[in-house]
Amino acid sequence: MIATKSGAQVKKSRTKVPEYLIYEIMDGKPIHYKGYRDVLAGTKTFSDIMGSSTLQSLIVTHLIILLGKQINENQFTILSSEAGIHLNKRNNLAGDILIFDNTTLPIDAINEFYAEVPPKIAIEVDINADPADIDDDSYIFQKTQKLLNFGVEKVIWITTKTKKVTIATPHDDWQVKDWHKDVEVMNGIVINIGQYLTKKGSTYA
Repeated sequence: MIATKSGAQVKKSRTKVPEYLIYEIMDGKPIHYKGYRDVLAGTKTFSDIMGSSTLQSLIVTHLIILLGKQINENQFTILSSEAGIHLNKRNNLAGDILIFDNTTLPIDAINEFYAEVPPKIAIEVDINADPADIDDDSYIFQKTQKLLNFGVEKVIWITTKTKKVTIATPHDDWQVKDWHKDVEVMNGIVINIGQYLTKKGSTYA
């Protein structure tokens, strides 16, 4: 058995994949970083597969700046950089951008461990999981549903290849929008990825 950062245990794989190549744990099974097999083969280093694309990084940075300007810090806290969420002993997930209510995650609960309470909002930009472990559609559905079941009020997925935004809430049908459409994050705060990229002059808009 191997232990994750938050204590959950999973069986060792036959190839003995090092723990640092495990991105998340879902239902007790490791989800590895995309490209981890190249690291095992020695053709890439861990830093080669860890980094986000410049487009993904641009979008995440834009959202953090935009949200940071509009969210009341006395009420909410934004966490990023693959912030960890410990759902239970069989599920450890990571988030690109997580917005917590301060009553749910007060400052004295922020420490060197994964969060054990649900964020109010979770935003994901693209997929870091290796497709050998789970295909993209299944991964998005399963992770989103687990987050909603855990108590997350809204999950927003932004996928750069399809230029789509998926919005999921516990009690409504999931919506898929073109990323040039407005998407409300919370309390009247709206994002529009396509519009932002167009304004920046990006050919990916």
